[in-house]
Amino acid sequence: MTEQADIEEQLLAAQTWRTQTPGHAGWERTVRPEDESKLYVISADCHAIEPKDWMNGYISDEVNEQLQARRARRDKEMDQERKEGVREPKDKGPSLPSHLLDRSKMAGDDLERFYSGRFADQRVEDNARDGVDAEIIFPGAAFLAAQIANDDPMLAMRFCEGWNNWARDWYSNHWDCQFPMAFITTTDVPAAVAEIERVAKLGFRGVCLPNKPVYGPQPPKERNYNLPEFDPIWSALEDTNMPATFHVSTGRVPATARGPGGAVANYVAHCCVTNIEPLVLLCASGICESHPKLRFAAVESGIGWVSWSLEAMDEAYRKHHMWAKPKLPELPSTYFRRQGYATFGEDQSGLALAAEFDLVDNFCWASDYPHPEGTWPHSTAAIERQMGRLSDAQRAKILGENAARLLGIDIPGTQSPG
Repeated sequence: MTEQADIEEQLLAAQTWRTQTPGHAGWERTVRPEDESKLYVISADCHAIEPKDWMNGYISDEVNEQLQARRARRDKEMDQERKEGVREPKDKGPSLPSHLLDRSKMAGDDLERFYSGRFADQRVEDNARDGVDAEIIFPGAAFLAAQIANDDPMLAMRFCEGWNNWARDWYSNHWDCQFPMAFITTTDVPAAVAEIERVAKLGFRGVCLPNKPVYGPQPPKERNYNLPEFDPIWSALEDTNMPATFHVSTGRVPATARGPGGAVANYVAHCCVTNIEPLVLLCASGICESHPKLRFAAVESGIGWVSWSLEAMDEAYRKHHMWAKPKLPELPSTYFRRQGYATFGEDQSGLALAAEFDLVDNFCWASDYPHPEGTWPHSTAAIERQMGRLSDAQRAKILGENAARLLGIDIPGTQSPG
């Protein structure tokens, strides 16, 4: 066996766990594509894979030049960090993490994921063989550009408008099963409200807000969503009947740990955990009380933390009553159960607590297609590994009904968003 063949064998062996399943004995309805009574499945978190030239016709040359200049400055800063030993050396092309470019570290399904998700028709086929009937789509590489631009309100909004227009056109042929979330920068509140109203008229079902208004580390006095100045955004979302989604890796620098264990720390501590703050602010600041029709979701940060966070919110509200403000007619956790959602791919600890903490109506499964941390193309196995303890009714909610209610859409068959 050659060295390359040996490496490929090791890479394939590292993925065998993905296909393992205990089966679906006792399930009234399964998620297997061949099942005639298959549950209707909505993946509540997937990602666009934008073509390299997607900006053509959607982003002006002037805005593109400014974005490229910002990216060049960022790359220069990162190169300096590598010289100082803060970052690992990178010998690949600019602007993309080396692990995304080094395909020698990929084989089998990992390599297929790398090439998947670019075209709308392909996505429908890929999801169908994975047992997924519809998907909520978030920006892919566009996240990076929006984050770079986020401290310049005008530049950021021009970028978001361009991406939203591109997404409306790109997925137009499958608008009944592909639901892109309109990207909204919040540094300019009136402009954000105007864009929310515009995309609602275009038929979008929801928006993606950064989990911090300004990207990067936050000084204590920097603006945050609990300030009254953001209230028009919540009103606009209520008026347009669109939810606010908060996706991981937005609003704060997600990759701050370096060296051994850094990749894991960046995912767990600096990526997923940052979604807690905006949800707590919505529940504890009076926003949900003032905007009872507002729906919101934490995306790709899992669900195991939700039950703890709800208990922690209520504990702080009760025990720190001398500092907690405003005084609310309900405990903070009540507002999440009434208006909040969270998505996950594989989270057995969260599912184990879902019924006990009355959160079955708040959790939405997602494949994260086509990202490597997702479950595609073995979502059926992933679902069967973790949902055997649930009832058929609970599975129906978590796999489709809850996401449908979040988006305000109807789904076929006996399930309904109500």
